[in-house]
Amino acid sequence: MNDIICPNCKKAFKVDKAGFADILKQVRDHQFEEELQKRLNIAENEKNNAVKLAEANLKNQLQDNLSRKEQEITQLKAKSALQLTTQLSAKESEITSMKAKIQNAETEKKLQIELAIKKIEKQRDSLFSDLKSKENEKQLLAKSLQEKHTLELRKKDDLIKLKDEEIAFRKDMKLKLSTKMIGETLEQHCEAEFNKLRATGFQNAYFEKDNNSSSGSKGDFIYKETDDHGNEVISIMFEMKNEGDQTATKKRNEDFFKELDKDRIEKNCEYAVLVSLLESESELYNTGIVDVSHRYNKMYVVRPQFFIPIITLLRNAAINSMKYKAELALMKNQNVDISHFEEKMNSFKDGFARNYDLASRKFKTAIDEIDKTISHLEKTKAALLSSENNLRLANNKADDLTIKKLTHNNPTMKAKFDSLSRDTD
Repeated sequence: MNDIICPNCKKAFKVDKAGFADILKQVRDHQFEEELQKRLNIAENEKNNAVKLAEANLKNQLQDNLSRKEQEITQLKAKSALQLTTQLSAKESEITSMKAKIQNAETEKKLQIELAIKKIEKQRDSLFSDLKSKENEKQLLAKSLQEKHTLELRKKDDLIKLKDEEIAFRKDMKLKLSTKMIGETLEQHCEAEFNKLRATGFQNAYFEKDNNSSSGSKGDFIYKETDDHGNEVISIMFEMKNEGDQTATKKRNEDFFKELDKDRIEKNCEYAVLVSLLESESELYNTGIVDVSHRYNKMYVVRPQFFIPIITLLRNAAINSMKYKAELALMKNQNVDISHFEEKMNSFKDGFARNYDLASRKFKTAIDEIDKTISHLEKTKAALLSSENNLRLANNKADDLTIKKLTHNNPTMKAKFDSLSRDTD
């Protein structure tokens, strides 16, 4: 504890170290703040003085610079006035010379413009004359084209007139033709088409009119073809039907299906084909070859342009069918040989099965006898093993027998063995 005297009341009081340190800190902080404030004030005064001094120096320097610049400006004004006078005189002389040049240039430009105008007028006159000549040529060309067009129109009208006359003639001819004559015309067309290709594509073919009407009806043509060995490849019954445009009663293709199928069957033909121009507006029959086998077996309807293609298609299909038939016959023969082989195989299997059954039963009997023998041998083995065990036990007992065990609790035998042992030593 320290004694502290108050400077105001002059009284003494005790203060511990912590309180003393706190008072000392307060005194130091107060002194530090006062000292810091003093220094700040001094620094502020010095700063203000320095600013004022700098301002005064700057003001003096600016005034010096201003006076110097005013002197320089005065000198420059004097020099500039002299230079401007000189330059103005020079510029005036240049302006005078430029005016002269401009006047000369304008004069020259006027001359060039006059020359150019004369040249353009000359070109204009030339173009005008060319245009006039082109107009004349155009008029002449248009006149010639018009005359040519008129001539062509006249020729076309004459041609149309001739066509109309031809159409009228053909219609009149169709009206005069009978149904039989129209049909015969289609038959002749088909026969001519076939004969064109007979020598090259149908060397082995028969294509003739069906003249056999013994059954009450007949077709138009029969087509048959054989191979190199004389075997029939294909046969077709053909019926040709045509009709005039002006015929009163229109026939349909299906009206002839039944009779055609009957002719095919009676003449032993494989296929039936109706070559027809009936129902000329039908989209079905105009598309190509029409298969009507759903109505009558192996029957087709074609337009005349498909007469040769239908023969070719059916013939190629028949040739392929013959190849398949030959292959099928060969396979049947092979199947017969296979069936005989299977019969021999089955008989061998049956014999082998019987022999196997006998051998199996004999083998089973032998196995049973062997099992019985094994059972007897196992019993003998068990007896021998039991005997061996007894002998082992007896041997163990013999090995375990000693003099000490024999003389145990037998003083007489022990005395004798002891005396015997001493005599031996």
